[in-house]
Amino acid sequence: PGIDLKVTGVDFLRSENCRLHRTDAYNINNLVVRRGQPFQLQLNFSRDLKADDKLALRFGIGKRPIRVRGTPMSLDPRRDEDFGGWQISIVRSSGNQCVLSVTSSPWAPVGKYTLNVKTGNNIYKPENEPIYLLFNPWCEGDVVFLANEAQRTEYVLNDTGYIYVGSAYNIHGRPWNFGQFEELVLDACMYLLDKSELKLSNRRDPVFVSRAMSALVNANDDNGVLLGNWSGKYSNGTAPTDWIGSVAILQEFYRTQMPVRYGQCWVFAGVLTTVMRCLGIPSRCISNFNSAHDTDENLRVDIYLNEYGEKLDAMSFDSIWNFHVWNDVWMKRTDLPSGFDGWQAIDSTPQEQSQGLFQCGPCPLKAVREGDVYLPFDSKFVYAEVNADKVYWVVKKVNNEDKFIKISTETRGIGVNISTKAVGQNRREDITAEYKFPEGSEEERESMQRATSFLRPSGLMPRAHFASTVHIDEKGSKYGVVQEPVPKTEVLKEVVPKSGLQLEITNKEALYPGNPLELAITVKTSAPGKWTINLVGSCQLQSYTGKIQASLGYIKETVNLEGKSEIQIPLTIPADTYMSTLATVEDEVHIHVTAIAEVQGTEDKLTKETSMSFEYPPITVQMPETAKLNKDFLCAFIFKNKLNVPLGNCKLLVEGLGIFKMAMFDEGDIEPGRIIKSEIICTPTRLGEKKIVAKLTSTQIKGISVEKAITITA
Repeated sequence: PGIDLKVTGVDFLRSENCRLHRTDAYNINNLVVRRGQPFQLQLNFSRDLKADDKLALRFGIGKRPIRVRGTPMSLDPRRDEDFGGWQISIVRSSGNQCVLSVTSSPWAPVGKYTLNVKTGNNIYKPENEPIYLLFNPWCEGDVVFLANEAQRTEYVLNDTGYIYVGSAYNIHGRPWNFGQFEELVLDACMYLLDKSELKLSNRRDPVFVSRAMSALVNANDDNGVLLGNWSGKYSNGTAPTDWIGSVAILQEFYRTQMPVRYGQCWVFAGVLTTVMRCLGIPSRCISNFNSAHDTDENLRVDIYLNEYGEKLDAMSFDSIWNFHVWNDVWMKRTDLPSGFDGWQAIDSTPQEQSQGLFQCGPCPLKAVREGDVYLPFDSKFVYAEVNADKVYWVVKKVNNEDKFIKISTETRGIGVNISTKAVGQNRREDITAEYKFPEGSEEERESMQRATSFLRPSGLMPRAHFASTVHIDEKGSKYGVVQEPVPKTEVLKEVVPKSGLQLEITNKEALYPGNPLELAITVKTSAPGKWTINLVGSCQLQSYTGKIQASLGYIKETVNLEGKSEIQIPLTIPADTYMSTLATVEDEVHIHVTAIAEVQGTEDKLTKETSMSFEYPPITVQMPETAKLNKDFLCAFIFKNKLNVPLGNCKLLVEGLGIFKMAMFDEGDIEPGRIIKSEIICTPTRLGEKKIVAKLTSTQIKGISVEKAITITA
């Protein structure tokens, strides 16, 4: 027999394979390929290859590569067989060189694979392994297949975007760098996969992978990526408002293997989007405005007000967040009856336990829309977030006891303007219709009745703390709580006032920190007759989770209107009433106004609340519109404090993926009228349109951000 055949080298043909697999952007020296799609390897041997030489490739995954259906796979290119859905063939062979084509199964476990090449009794282990295998939305055989190319580009390959925040009628996009291709991010995701302890057979399924990642992105239960903190005190970590992207978070987590401090919902959602896109599962950030956080699945949020219309936080079990951000991921649901494929909601913000862990989803959007809330996972929870009703109660002290009076019910205020970034455009897309049927439509009513039949029925009574011991003025009962039994399928209705009473809340001047807040409440009637209306209105500062940070002032008036008419009542808050709160709470706060109107001599009662955001002077970015690859250019950030209050302890955070690493400038205190200018030298390392994001934070103001695009050419 001739000389032993030995392998002298394996070339992973990385640049060609990665280009074809759309993985060339990953900042890593290994081969990264997507499942179900062929890639090529070039083998070099110690002598020419003969027809009777034995040759086999062995792929392994897991800590101790065991034989799970087809892993480690021993593939013989000569037999051209299908092994566990994997295929291998010889593309060309000449002399002591041979090019092989390997196609993994579109249902292969995702992760890091080792490779050994066996020739006779010799085993060769190439350098630069392992090979990273990802989900493949471009492959029709993969359960994450997405047919539309523009959507694949947005939901898998786009490494920048926006997360929509603010309040329902004042929405703004916060730029966010997902950065799924940056250094160490793919390794951090692989580390999370190992940490999830998913069985290898479950690593093939995006349902299990996305559910596990929704648990691992929060630190609860498993020392995952981010520690949530809503306390307003962040001195021993990074304030949630100070992040501008996921990269720094995932890099720190991977280096320290300890939870990063701190996150709130948009940070959790931003990081989970990065992890999903990095692994190849199409993903988008979803912002739900007026999001119900209802601990009881009874589809009702009870709001308690004092007689000035100020919210009483301490009494509520449940709350309405100005916005809440979660994720949608795209996949086929092979575990469910047909018809529930497509977008699924997942949520990594730790709110409620599901099967003993803080995880949520995947839950089919179709199940939420149609009221099929028995389907896994966590569809009741997601349904309540977008569909609960609001019931307002006024709490009055009578003979030293709390007395609850039901003022009004609102069935349309929760789950509005559900938003995500549009495909291929820098604008907001409203996707409310993917989560719910149009308000008031026949389908909506059917969906609501269907959902209600699966949820626990509950009588209409306040669920305040200690509610069982207080008196309710609903039917004038003296036996403590009166329960209005609500039949299982009845859906709450709003009462139409006879007087045609309406309330509107507006601001008359721009809401700049340091200026008085010039607010107004407009009362309208439309029905014939003379109406005397008792009005109270209050202004409070609250964080986005609805938590009250300060009560700033209220008005109490009686107004007379006749027929179709209106009157505007001003509510003015001096600057010094609220500036100290802005400086002590380390969160972005919203201005929250609540009004209650009661028409004397009728049953007409109405409550209206609205949230408004402060307005800020802008940051300006100065740089060329285009630049050349690997050629330096200068980028300047300019900010003028146009407010009439100084901004303390200012920091400017800047990041440009593929241009420069995240940097922070300490700007100190910026007095009114002062202009700051910071410059950074940029060296682009990737082609195409790239974005630079900047954010200014200070003691008083948390959220001034800006982004600017630049095109990098060869």
